[in-house]
Amino acid sequence: MLEKLRVIFTIPELRQKILLTLGLLAIYRVGWQVPLPIIDANVMNQFSKESGGIGELLRTVAVFSASQLSQATIFGLGIMPYISASIIFQLLGTVWPPLERLQKEGEAGRKKINEYTRYATVLICVVQSWAYVAFLASQRVGEQSLISPAFLVDGRLPLSWQFVAVMTMTAGTIFLMWLGEQIDEFGIGNGISLLIMAGILAGMPSALVELGNDTTWELGGGGGKMGVETLLVLAALFVGVVAGVVFMTQGQRRIPTQSAKHVRGRRVYGGTRQYLPLRVNQAGVMPIIFASSLLLFPQLLFQYLSNAFPTSDILRTLHDSFMRGQSFLYNICYIALIYFFCYFWTAITFNPKEMADNLKNFGAFIPGYRPGKRTADYLERVMERITYVGAGFLSLVAVIPTIVGGALGIPAQIASFYGGTGLLIAVSVAFDLVQKIDSHLVMRNYSGLLEKS
Repeated sequence: MLEKLRVIFTIPELRQKILLTLGLLAIYRVGWQVPLPIIDANVMNQFSKESGGIGELLRTVAVFSASQLSQATIFGLGIMPYISASIIFQLLGTVWPPLERLQKEGEAGRKKINEYTRYATVLICVVQSWAYVAFLASQRVGEQSLISPAFLVDGRLPLSWQFVAVMTMTAGTIFLMWLGEQIDEFGIGNGISLLIMAGILAGMPSALVELGNDTTWELGGGGGKMGVETLLVLAALFVGVVAGVVFMTQGQRRIPTQSAKHVRGRRVYGGTRQYLPLRVNQAGVMPIIFASSLLLFPQLLFQYLSNAFPTSDILRTLHDSFMRGQSFLYNICYIALIYFFCYFWTAITFNPKEMADNLKNFGAFIPGYRPGKRTADYLERVMERITYVGAGFLSLVAVIPTIVGGALGIPAQIASFYGGTGLLIAVSVAFDLVQKIDSHLVMRNYSGLLEKS
């Protein structure tokens, strides 16, 4: 493996791409730490720790958006507006005929859709940042406002400074979108995914420090409540979970296909047997993102209702169940939403009729099924079955942090590395990055990173 890593940096083009990508990610991490000028950083830190459900909402959104909403930085919105705009246009492409026709125009249509996505991103940024700044201006910790006193006029934030903050956060998101596009064009890997992965992995050092503080070492030093044996169990669990995620992420159901024979002169073309790969986890990480986002709103609702009606035992019980995230009711709702969004997202992204038509147009067919409607019905039945398995896998990965945290009594920040959205994104992006590097190595007659020498 060390020899393969050495070979990577001996190829000038590949070395330049990797170093450029690392440099752009470093720029992102620097901006990630720069707060908005209107914010009192000390009060904001106290607010993020004491805000309960709101703070949990901000931290959860930060996992899959490369954002820093809990600290109100210039990259506070992250790339979530761009992701939202991309999802909106992807959904519209399935129901709006003009956009559907544009998707079928190839490279020219893709560029046009990307242009519309950028415009929508700016609009979403302005709306979200304005709402976020207004929210910050209305919050207080005790008698202190989150806004620095130097920017307050009669206890309120002037409209001019609100406009400056909105433009700053909008420009930050557009700059992150530009960084992602530069990585796509001149670097290596998917730029947007790498930004998200960098935000997830950035939390690992603090989690390791917290884990070390909670561990009791035999030779002195730590005074925590976890022993070394617990640390070994956590390491084994982490390796097992990552191996399972890799296995299911790469899992495929291969549908055998056969191409028709064509006689051209004295030669016979076609007639070969191939396969059509269908991913077991066709929906990717999107179901967990949607499910975890929706479950945050009941937390905020029950928190508000329990504060409004403090004598209600039912509201207090529901509030405790959803706030802790370890109750049976919370996990059942979580799993149900994951199954729903798995089938929903697969129905949007996987079109069996279009796939059957493509097989027919290329002169290929599935043995035992006539081209056209019967092939489409067969593909739909197969996808329904493997989606059920994929949804079960996502559900298991989603509840593993809860199981690990509850059984071993470790903090939520450490348990989050044993499953959930962050682990799935990190593994998927890492595999995509390795495949991109392998393509450069194979093109120059070197063995890939995952291949045997």
